Amino acid sequence: MLRISNLSVSYASHRVLEDLNVSLKPGSFTALLGSNGTGKSTLLKAMAGLIPSKGSFYHSEHGKLAPQKRGDLVAYMPQDAGATSSLTVLEVILLGRLRSLGMRVPECLQIEASESLASFGLKSLENRTLDEISGGQRQLVYLAQSLFRNPSILLLDEPTAALDLRHQLLVLDRVANHCHRNDTVAMAAMHDISLAAKHADRLICLSQGNIVADGPPEDVLSEPLIRDLYGVEADIIKGSNGTLHITPLRAV
Repeated sequence: MLRISNLSVSYASHRVLEDLNVSLKPGSFTALLGSNGTGKSTLLKAMAGLIPSKGSFYHSEHGKLAPQKRGDLVAYMPQDAGATSSLTVLEVILLGRLRSLGMRVPECLQIEASESLASFGLKSLENRTLDEISGGQRQLVYLAQSLFRNPSILLLDEPTAALDLRHQLLVLDRVANHCHRNDTVAMAAMHDISLAAKHADRLICLSQGNIVADGPPEDVLSEPLIRDLYGVEADIIKGSNGTLHITPLRAV
């Protein structure tokens, strides 16, 4: 269990997050929803210990988590994770577990890293450098690296932003399955409400730095909520498999 108590973040005199209290269960995948500027990215950065914040973080296995203690437990992928590099794709994955690449990397670790790439359809790219692949492929590489770390806490900021539809589904399937299989606490900021409803166990909706809705997708999502969060009229339809589909109609 990860418990966040009275979390507040300010930039200069502007309060971005206001006394948030959240408890996240192991094996759960939570999607953060809300319009631009509501604090989604700020919340993820504060959880990762990357920006100053007020409040406390407590993990049931590791106790109180000071910012400097979170680095070994947290894998954080920002929105702009597609940085180029002369490292090969396989080397980038290996750095998810290694602090540096020595002269000899254990063969078993190389095999595991290669299998991680294969799960994202990237096996054929493992010997190419990041400079030689597309932005969407680089995003997949960094996602694979985040999962390869086997973190206790996985934080993803718009993980599907640069991906085509097939890879959006693949990535979110991989993330959800990894969480459930490894008891990882995962949270992702997302803009696609339908994808969030399909893959996340829980939705947390932010507005002006406050939590305005929290719970399973079928309990949280409603047409009035979407209008309040985004200023959009939308239809919500339940598909044949029980998944909610959101169709935006007009801005209001």
